[in-house]
Amino acid sequence: MTGASAPRRLTVVRLANFVTPVSGGLRTALRHLGAGYLAAGHRPVLIVPGERRSSQETEQGLVVTLPGPVLPAAGGYRLLTDRRAVEAELTRLGPDRLEVSDRTTLRWTGGWARRHGVRSVMVSHESATGVLRTWGLPGPLAAAAADRLNAATVRAYDSVLCTTEWAAAEFRRIGAPNLVRAPLGVDLEAMRPLPPAARAAERARYAGPDDVLLVLCSRLSAEKRPERAVEALARLRARGLSAILVVAGTGPLRERLAARAARLRVPVRFLGHLSRREALARLLGCADVVLAPGPVETFGLAAMEALACGTPVAVSRSSALPGLVGPAGVAAEDTGAGFARAVGDLLARPEEQRRAAARAQAERYGWPAAVAAFLAAHGVRNRAAETVDGGLA
Repeated sequence: MTGASAPRRLTVVRLANFVTPVSGGLRTALRHLGAGYLAAGHRPVLIVPGERRSSQETEQGLVVTLPGPVLPAAGGYRLLTDRRAVEAELTRLGPDRLEVSDRTTLRWTGGWARRHGVRSVMVSHESATGVLRTWGLPGPLAAAAADRLNAATVRAYDSVLCTTEWAAAEFRRIGAPNLVRAPLGVDLEAMRPLPPAARAAERARYAGPDDVLLVLCSRLSAEKRPERAVEALARLRARGLSAILVVAGTGPLRERLAARAARLRVPVRFLGHLSRREALARLLGCADVVLAPGPVETFGLAAMEALACGTPVAVSRSSALPGLVGPAGVAAEDTGAGFARAVGDLLARPEEQRRAAARAQAERYGWPAAVAAFLAAHGVRNRAAETVDGGLA
């Protein structure tokens, strides 16, 4: 179905790769968006890769898993590589709208949507230029390759949706005529500041009263640069600061990080993936500072959840996060020393002031506004969607 007018009840089929039971930001975003679409009266369907085929009704609508191979050396990520199986599923579901969250292996679905008269949106969750640079490609070559990839994406879909201006910049560079902006969100109810007594009790599980508690909540993979958190810890302790790092997350670099911490003789505690949101909220809420060293983060959900819990963040100056965290964080140089300095800057602020600023910044990014903006990209407009840009940084 085409055109700006939307039926009363849309079937919105969403396709995504790089989603596992222990993955972070993308999985959380998909869940909240699907739940929002469902609450708005639509029929959301999410198709993701897995070990075997399954179909289950959930709080975010129908979730269909299709068999997909494991991507080597990627910590368990799978891909939807069986094009015929995906096409058959799309035909069976008969979508009114198609929303895709992988502009590499799934870009072909834009052509399928056009042939079947289905309005399509590609969601750009990252900077292709930034990702290519983390893989070692020099800046000019990375930009040129990203331009070719992005131009093909622009041609294939009715709209390209970016969640930050930072992510949109590379599409503006090529003059994309179908670029739209919409934020992601943070769960302001589940992620809330802890009362002082509860914060002290939770903090005591990890650190003493005179220690500085740092938290890294991240997938432990190369593009996230988790080693910079360990290096920052070593720098801080070398200056005489009694700091401790707690790591929530898993990934292919887990053992390497543990070995580095042992060589540097710094206290790092690895918790693995925290599946319970309550446990994650308590951890983020009791920290003094949360670190977000990934240089290609776009929305950076873990950083925004930390702010919602009242904890300031030190973020990579190369990512989209400086514009999102605003005065509630510090943009750090992309080195361990740079993050150590950012931590020092945040700790120099009075605690009540920095915690209040963190929560206030997070409150600009609720999920209802994000859902409204995504639906607007699908041609479903309402007042909340049309005014959402006022909350974007």
